[in-house]
Amino acid sequence: MAVIAGVVGCFMAGMNVHVTNASLPDVRGSLGASFEEGSWITTAYLVAEIVVIPMTGWLVSVFSMRRVLMVGTSGFVLFSLACSMAPNIDTMIVARALQGAFGGVLIPLSFQIIVTELPRSKHPFGMALFAVANNVAQATGPALGGWLTEAYNWRWIFYLQIPPGLLLLAAIGWSTPRTRPVLSRIREGDWGGIIAMAVGLSALQIMLEEGGRKDWFASSFIVNAGIAAVLGLIGFVVIELRRKQPFINLRLLGRYNFGLASLMQFTFGAVVFGVVFLVPNYFAEGHGYNAKQIGLTMIPYGLVQLVMSFAAPKLMQWTSVRVIIMLGFVIMATGCLMNIHLDSDAAANVIVPSLVVRGIGQSFIVVALGVMAVDELEKSEIGSASGLFSTVRNVGGAIGIAIASQIVVEREKLHAQRIGEAVNPFSAEFRERMIAMVRLLSHEQIDRATALNGAAAASLRERALGLMERLVHHEALLLAYSDAFLIAGVAMLLCGGGCLLLKGGKNLSPKEPAQ
Repeated sequence: MAVIAGVVGCFMAGMNVHVTNASLPDVRGSLGASFEEGSWITTAYLVAEIVVIPMTGWLVSVFSMRRVLMVGTSGFVLFSLACSMAPNIDTMIVARALQGAFGGVLIPLSFQIIVTELPRSKHPFGMALFAVANNVAQATGPALGGWLTEAYNWRWIFYLQIPPGLLLLAAIGWSTPRTRPVLSRIREGDWGGIIAMAVGLSALQIMLEEGGRKDWFASSFIVNAGIAAVLGLIGFVVIELRRKQPFINLRLLGRYNFGLASLMQFTFGAVVFGVVFLVPNYFAEGHGYNAKQIGLTMIPYGLVQLVMSFAAPKLMQWTSVRVIIMLGFVIMATGCLMNIHLDSDAAANVIVPSLVVRGIGQSFIVVALGVMAVDELEKSEIGSASGLFSTVRNVGGAIGIAIASQIVVEREKLHAQRIGEAVNPFSAEFRERMIAMVRLLSHEQIDRATALNGAAAASLRERALGLMERLVHHEALLLAYSDAFLIAGVAMLLCGGGCLLLKGGKNLSPKEPAQ
C-alpha cells in the first residue's frame, strides 16, 4: 500500500509539470496575463520542484518518511485548490511555486519506497509502477489539461487533483509506520550546501525557461541568472564534497554503475522532456491543432507506456537488465528518427506512430535503468541516490527543452534563408507558382469584391508574395523540427552504445531471495 501510495503521489506531481501546457492561452486570457507572465505558471512550479527534490532524502532523515509524505501531499492538495481559485496571475504564480515545492518530495520518495520496502526480486515490478507514474503522467498532462479546458474550464485541471490527493493522504496514514523525528539534525544540517544548491538550481531553471523568450545572453537578466547558477552550483559541489555528512551524497556519482546510469538518465531526461515539448508545439505551429486535438494525439503515447512498463520486468527475467536498457535506447532512437522527414502531410499519421514507438523504448529505459542504478548501493544510501537520480533527470529535462526550442528557432532561420535563395523571380518554378497563385487569388477577389459591393482589395501580386513567404517559413519550420528529432535520435543511439560499458545487470529471477 505504501508503494502504491508513493506511485500515485509521483503521478500527481509528474502530471502537474505538463498539465497546464496545452491550456496556457486560456489561463492567460482568464487572468489577464501577458505571454511572459503566463510562462511563469510553468516556470514557478519547475523551479520550486527542482530545488526540493534533492533535499528529500535529508528531510526524511530529519522528520521521517511518514511526516514528509503527509506534509508534502497536504501542501500539494491545498495549493492545487489555491491554483483553481486564483483571481489573478500573481496569486497563480505563487500558488504554483508552493504546489511544486510540496509536490517535489513525492517523486523521489516514490523511488525510495520502492527500493527500500520491496525485496530486490520485486524491484523490476516496482520500477514498472514508477515508470507508469512518470511516463504516463507526461502524456496524460497535456491530454487531460487540453480536454478539461475545452470541455469545462481550465480551473478543473486543479479541481480534479483534490480527490486523489485526499485518498493519498488516507493511504499514507494507514500504510506508513510512525517513527520519531531526529530534530537535532536540523542544527547539524548542511545549510551552506542547501542554500548554494537552491540558488544554483533555481537560477539555472529560470535561465533555461526564460532564455529563449529574452534572447538569451542579450538580456542582462539571463546573464545574471547564468552567473548565479554557475557560482551556486560550483559552491554546492565544493561544499558537498568537503563535508563528512553532506545533505546529498555527490560521491555516489563516483560509483561506476550509478554514475554511468545517472549520465544516461540526464541525456534521457533531456530527450524525453524535449520531445514532450516539441510534439504539442509541432501540432500547433505546423498544423494548427487546438488544445483538445493536441491532447488526443498524446493518448496512444500514454497507453503504450502503461502496457509496456509491466512487460519490461518479464523481459528482464528472460534476458538481462543491460539488454533491456540497450533495447530501450535503440527503440527510442528509432521513434525519434521516424520524424526526420516531416512535411505538410506529416501530422498525426506520422507523429502518433513515432510516439508509440518512443513510448515502448521509454518504458524499458525507466524500468531497467532504475534497477541498474541502485543494484549495488546500500540501503542507507538510497535516500541520496533517489534524490540525485530524480534531479539529474529534471535538470536534463530543463536543458533539453531549452536546447530543443533553440534548435527549432535557429534551424528555421537557416532553412528559411536557404529556401529563400531559390525563391527568386529568375526561377521558372517560382514564376509558375506565382502565376498559379495570382489566378487563384483573382477568383477569390472577384467573389469578395462582389460580396463587398466593389470594395478595394490588396494587390494580387503582393498577396501572392505574402502567401509565398508564409509557405517558405512553414517549410523551414518543418525542416527545423526534423533536425531536432534527428539530434534526439542520435543522442539515444549514443546512450544505447554506452550500455555496453555497464557492469552486471544479470536477469533477475522471481525466486531470488530478498536482501
